[in-house]
Amino acid sequence: MTYLIPALIVGACGIIAGVLLTVASKVFHVEVDERIEKISEALPQANCGACGYAGCADYADAIINKGAPSNLCRPGGADAAGKIAEILGTAAEDVVPMTAMVRCSGDCNATRQEFIFDGIQSCKAVKRFYGGTSSCKFGCIGLGDCAAVCEHDAIKIKDGLARVITSRCLACGQCAAVCPNSLIVIKPKAQAVEVLCSSADNGKQTKLSCKNGCIGCKMCEKKCPAGAITVKDFHASIDYDKCTGCEVCVGVCPVKVIHSIKA
Repeated sequence: MTYLIPALIVGACGIIAGVLLTVASKVFHVEVDERIEKISEALPQANCGACGYAGCADYADAIINKGAPSNLCRPGGADAAGKIAEILGTAAEDVVPMTAMVRCSGDCNATRQEFIFDGIQSCKAVKRFYGGTSSCKFGCIGLGDCAAVCEHDAIKIKDGLARVITSRCLACGQCAAVCPNSLIVIKPKAQAVEVLCSSADNGKQTKLSCKNGCIGCKMCEKKCPAGAITVKDFHASIDYDKCTGCEVCVGVCPVKVIHSIKA
């Protein structure tokens, strides 16, 4: 009896708890649309957040319950959009091929090293010390934080400058998120013309800092037949809603900082 009564009490408590849990599971049961799981499985499971949602599962839920577009997955591209459309029973939405782009051309041959950093070899760490070791404080630090987070080996560091291998890039945006100088942008592959400089210094200071930097001369702005280039704060930028890809700006740029980069 010494052991029997406690055992019966514990057993009774277990049965009651089981009944209560069973009742609760029925009362609070939430029906889950099976399409959410199917859509999630159709996604590449990169969980990069490029679609604007917390991850693939969250994006799948948003498609079903919030009416999110089915073509937001950059790593999945047209293939994922097609599978999602098939699950939804709708026409596939167009997917614009995207790629990452490093808006800098200041490699070690164009800039100079001002000091040797002996700390943690990362761009984020170096940035905290006088803006970095390079003579241009706006350019690529070149220690590869972007390459380290790229799961597709689409970024390489060459001559102290990050370079994107477009054929491998899935435009997930993780490299752009870690760049301390915000040099990396995600852009449509079809938009080939790009100003590979992000300096905000005036022309004189830019020439002292980097041989390949934009000097804000406005030649591109004056010659662009579509009015797609403007120079503001000594820096040229392209309005891709206006750009026709004529490449006139590429030819007239005296420092050759405007390039046509074919995917």
